[in-house]
Amino acid sequence: MNLLLLVPEDFIGPTRVRIGGRRLEEVNRIGATTLRAGLIDGRMGTAEVVATGELEVHLDSDPPPALPLTLILALPRPKVLNRVIAGATSMGIKKIFLINAWRVEKSYWKSPKLDHLRDQALLGLEQARDTMMPRIELCRFFVPFVEELSVNGVALVAHPGATEICPRDVQQPVMLAIGPEGGFIDGEIASFERAGFRAVSLGPRILRVETAIPALVGRLF
Repeated sequence: MNLLLLVPEDFIGPTRVRIGGRRLEEVNRIGATTLRAGLIDGRMGTAEVVATGELEVHLDSDPPPALPLTLILALPRPKVLNRVIAGATSMGIKKIFLINAWRVEKSYWKSPKLDHLRDQALLGLEQARDTMMPRIELCRFFVPFVEELSVNGVALVAHPGATEICPRDVQQPVMLAIGPEGGFIDGEIASFERAGFRAVSLGPRILRVETAIPALVGRLF
C-alpha cells in the first residue's frame, strides 16, 4: 500500500481519522509512524499514527494529473477483469466504459467480479498514489453505445488487422477502444469508423488485453 486512502466517514475531527479492517492491518504491517495519505476524490498529504487505529492527517497537495484518455474496453474474461481495472486506474485513466461485443461471452456479464470494480479501482489508486476515482460504466448494448459516442480529440480502435500503426506522443485527448480476445468483428470496426474512429495496430503480434492496454498507453503518451 503506497497510499492510505481515506473516506469522509473516517474523520472524527478536523484532522483526526480512525481506521480499521484491511487498512489498519496494512498500517500495522508497514510499521511506519508517518505515511502518505489521501482523501478519496480529494487532496493528499501525510498521516501520523498517534494511537492504535488513529492518525493525524495533513492533506496539502493535489493528486497527480489524470491521463487524457477515455478507455472503451470490450468486457474481458472475469479472471483478468480485476487486474485490468486496477492497472488502468494506476495509470491514471479516469473514464472506463466496459462494453459488449460479438466475441464477449454472455456469461461474463453475470460475473460477481462486476460487483467489485470499485475495490479494484481503490487498489489501483493505492498503488499509484492517486485519490481520484475513475468513472466506470457498463454498457451492454454495443450499437446504441457507439452511435451515441461524442468524439473529442483523437479516436482510435485497436485492431490486429489494421494497416495504420498506432501513433506516438499524441498531444490531445484520446478515446481508445480495445476489443475482446480475437478483436472486434468487421461490422463493429465499421461502426467505430462511422463514429469517427481510426483502426490502428501495434504490429503483427496479438497481445492479451492486460498487455495491450499499457503498451498502447505507453505509446500514445
